Amino acid sequence: MTKALALLFLLAMSVQIIRPLGLPGLKRRGDAWKIAAAALAMFSLTVVLSHIAA
Repeated sequence: MTKALALLFLLAMSVQIIRPLGLPGLKRRGDAWKIAAAALAMFSLTVVLSHIAA
């Protein structure tokens, strides 16, 4: 599941660089870093939750 999410985030960042998505906060091409930051936060949360559950 995390691999699918990683591919989804990579696709979203690629699209943002080619043609901005136009969502609030994602109006410019340089805003692709915000998608990367969100991905890092989600993967970190996944790691923390998996260690708590185990």
